[in-house]
Amino acid sequence: MTDAAPRLLIVAAFAAVYLIWGSTYLAIKVTLETLPPLAAGAARFLAAGAALYAFARLRGHPAPAARHWPGMALVGGLLLLGGNGGLSWAQQHVPSGLASVIIASIPLFVTLIEALRPGADPRDRPGVTTFAGVAVGFGGIALLVTARHGAPAEVPPGGAAVLLGAAFCWALGSVGSRHVPLPPSILVSIAGQMLAGGALLVVASGVAGEWPRVDLAGASARSLGALAYLVTFGSLVAYSAYVWLLRTVAPTRVATYAYVNPLVALVLGWGLAGEALSSRAVAAAGLTIAGVVVIVTARAARPAPTGAAPPTAPDPLPDPLPDPLRLAPPAPPGRRAA
Repeated sequence: MTDAAPRLLIVAAFAAVYLIWGSTYLAIKVTLETLPPLAAGAARFLAAGAALYAFARLRGHPAPAARHWPGMALVGGLLLLGGNGGLSWAQQHVPSGLASVIIASIPLFVTLIEALRPGADPRDRPGVTTFAGVAVGFGGIALLVTARHGAPAEVPPGGAAVLLGAAFCWALGSVGSRHVPLPPSILVSIAGQMLAGGALLVVASGVAGEWPRVDLAGASARSLGALAYLVTFGSLVAYSAYVWLLRTVAPTRVATYAYVNPLVALVLGWGLAGEALSSRAVAAAGLTIAGVVVIVTARAARPAPTGAAPPTAPDPLPDPLPDPLRLAPPAPPGRRAA
């Protein structure tokens, strides 16, 4: 913690990252009451992307070059169409709190992708402790999706499959974003990914037959309010707090949001939306979060390679699927974290 950063402001920023990002699962649930999932996601990211792009340009950040758009479209498609789009679609069938638990598998997938990626530096290969965390985390998810003693699974298999696919897409986009040309400006890059991902969500919404169901006049005030909350607080306010924290306190402290967000989502889903919270669901959440804790802790404790450049401020991610493993990557021109 720096002397220049008032303690109260740091506490407020942590509260924003913990509570706002944790609440986005419930906000998505409310949005889906009268709005189709992919169309709502398209509106959310187009609005947030346009606002962020305008802000970046007013601050003097250069516009992206033509060669940057394919990379932004690829990463934005994986993160926002595959990741957030899959999450939103699945929340039609899966309680918001349990959806957050399965989405917490993102670090598990990142670990596996990095372990299997061709050409990876052997020093970056996950160790035994990390793989133990992967096993524990997936064990928790297995508790949610398997039936027991004639009782149905906590999460329908189809919904669980879509959520795991969404988590995998987010993990793949996070890892892949390090290897495609992207604008040197973090703000412009994220704005471009939101715009590209939002455009892809528009297309996906049309293919899924959602356009005839988009009726803003018939949408409830609750749904429209939740959508506005996702745009302003989820994608802009909490995001800004996250970026500021990464430049103010130790990255390992910021990483704690990866453990807290599912807990916040579970409590809000149970307390405000009446979602059932069985002992089995609590045990599954505990195992999954424990796996994430082991992975993030093992990554934080890994020594830096000899001669490595000192870490720079990490690149942020749009909610509600932030990647806790990418807290201090280098950020040379043409590359950024999603």
